[in-house]
Order: sequence, then structure tokens, then C-alpha cells
Amino acid sequence: MKKLYYLSFFLFLMFLSACTTQSLSTVSHVDLAKYAGKWYEIASYPQWFQKGCTCTTAEYTPTDKGYVIVENRCNKDSINGKQSYIKGKAFVVEGSSNAKLNVQFFWPFKGKYWIIDLAEDYSYAVIGHPNRKYLWILSRTPVMDEGIYKQIIARIKQKGFDITKIEITKNKFTEKE
Repeated sequence: MKKLYYLSFFLFLMFLSACTTQSLSTVSHVDLAKYAGKWYEIASYPQWFQKGCTCTTAEYTPTDKGYVIVENRCNKDSINGKQSYIKGKAFVVEGSSNAKLNVQFFWPFKGKYWIIDLAEDYSYAVIGHPNRKYLWILSRTPVMDEGIYKQIIARIKQKGFDITKIEITKNKFTEKE
């Protein structure tokens, strides 16, 4: 009987958690041909798998097989540090108009990559996860206009992200070593 009580209580808590989680909206459509190319990380939520990364970039290349090749690079521990590289694949989530992808660097694990903000001219993009524990601000240039950055931060905050967790990514254009 106690087990049934605890199970019922646990399921009730799971239900409440699901009900109180604010859904995360993405952009309405992404043209993968325009999205392709090199992006510079401007800021992000720090992640264990990017520990010590500076000068971080991502390059996306659509394939004729229906997925996107993802190549991430960074310099480890300093702006002039040794370059780190990882290659993966991104798969478009059906029915998402290319705004939701599942990125895979190690089989069988995939991570949600949702494009939640995107400039009309594809000069910047914001990537988030529905659990709001992952966030990246990307730009086509290594330095972003301060006014645009502040507008992005305001929109991120409206989407329920904790903006106090955002860290600016060091690169050779913003930092001197």
C-alpha cells in the first residue's frame, strides 16, 4: 500500500512539473541553405563539454542525405591555445520547419538544438533547449553590435532563460592575451 501511495505521489509531482514547465517557442522557419556556414559563439551558458573553450565556432553543412554536418572548434584554455575539434550530425525534427534539430556527436546520444531567435538576414542566431539549461548566442562575425546583443538578451529573458548564467565567449577580437 505504501508503494502505491509513493508511486501515486511521484506521478502527481511529475504531472505538476509538466504542467508548470513553460513551453519554448522556436522561429517559424529556417532555410538550411542560408543557415549553412560558419558561426561564432558570442555567449552561452557554460557547459562541461566546453570547459576551457575560447574562440568557439560552429560550421554547418547540409548534405544530400537529409542531415547537416556540424563541426565545432575552439581553442583550449587560452585564445592561443591548442585547437579542439569535434564533428557530428544534426537531424531536422519532422514538422518543425527546420527550427528544431537533434544533434549527435556520439551515437546513440542526441541533443535538442532549437533555433529560438534568428535574424532575418541570418546574421545571428540563438540556440536553446526546452529545459532552458543550454543556450548559445551565435553570430556570423566574431563581434556583435552591443545594441543587437542587448535586444537578444531581452528576448531570451522573455522566453524564461536565466540571463545571469550567460557568459561572454572570449575570442581574439574581444580579449588581449
